[in-house]
Amino acid sequence: MKVLIFGATGMVGQGVLRECLRDREVEQVVTVGRAATGRTDPKLREIVLADLFAVQTIAGDLEGFDACFFCLGVSAVGMSEAEYTRITHDLTVTVAELFARLNPRMVFVYVTGTGTDISEKGRFMWARVKGRTENDLRAMPFRASYMFRPGFIQPLHGIVSKTGWYRAAYAVTAPISGMLGRLFPGAVTTTANVGRAMIGVVRDGYPKPVLENADINRAAALTPPAPAPR
Repeated sequence: MKVLIFGATGMVGQGVLRECLRDREVEQVVTVGRAATGRTDPKLREIVLADLFAVQTIAGDLEGFDACFFCLGVSAVGMSEAEYTRITHDLTVTVAELFARLNPRMVFVYVTGTGTDISEKGRFMWARVKGRTENDLRAMPFRASYMFRPGFIQPLHGIVSKTGWYRAAYAVTAPISGMLGRLFPGAVTTTANVGRAMIGVVRDGYPKPVLENADINRAAALTPPAPAPR
């Protein structure tokens, strides 16, 4: 399996990258982002692109992949709808349209969020924009596309969010997040589970195209982690 990861320096992307590098069935990982991850691995190649809207300029490096894990995202806090749309919708669609031409047999996995509004008419701006993005992705001619809608994600293995208020929230909830996961398995997932679930839906598919936390955990359980850490 050859995979592309966008947003590998973010909290979710770090977890996805870690699981891809650990997985025996993933033979090549290429990350695309504005900054390098700092990871080194024989099967990892990193492409640093200052303007991700210029992804067409590296099209020759993006052919022949089985999956794209699109983990890139920003918080809507303090952003106008136009600004948030440009980053969340327009960039995602620009990348996906290129891949639909280059790799039509690809599986495209998009990290969105619980509460996403596919009617595109709700009161919450971020949910409308995410919903529009989901709708546009699902209309593209990929082999399959999956929308991952995690709610609370517990970061594992030293992974931290780049967003300050996320870090503060995780610091406060860290002592009880494990307990919450055991008590409410459908409400909590982990960075490791998100990564394993992505690998799983590419390899085995999933009965529905939208995966909430419970689905992510279920798909991850069917994709056991590698026996030893890297």
